[in-house]
Amino acid sequence: MLRAYLGFLWCFARVFVRAPSGRQRFNVLGALNAITHQLITVTNEQYINSVSVGELLQKIAALDIKTPITVIMDNARYQRCRYVLDTAASLNIDVLFLPPYSPNLNLIERLWKFVKKQCLYNQYYENFQIFKQSITKCLSETTGHHQSALHTLLTLDFQTF
Repeated sequence: MLRAYLGFLWCFARVFVRAPSGRQRFNVLGALNAITHQLITVTNEQYINSVSVGELLQKIAALDIKTPITVIMDNARYQRCRYVLDTAASLNIDVLFLPPYSPNLNLIERLWKFVKKQCLYNQYYENFQIFKQSITKCLSETTGHHQSALHTLLTLDFQTF
């Protein structure tokens, strides 16, 4: 969402932080290759729904990967619906759902946190187009400019108990 995210704020004097008005949304639905860190995205300005997830699955299938594909999803209602499961089956994609309340197991959640930190914290955007461009640019540099920072963040090392 186009709004102010304050990284840190502590002061004796009153400080006014500029923030944009309006409630425009920029939704990014993404799939991240756990090994290569290649990112595939579907974006829109309305809402993410089952059709968006189906579009993402079609983009993944279009990569023509020769090995079996498993997409790991959280438990959002629009991901568990019949349309998404049928689309995945028709594209020969296996779907694996994470246990509820376990975003730490989902690599894409780590990427979203990184993007928020890079693009949103302590940033003011004059308009919605600049806001979208900043996020799109950051996402396009996941295997370029941000590769070294993401290398340690997007590991497959998970703490077990």
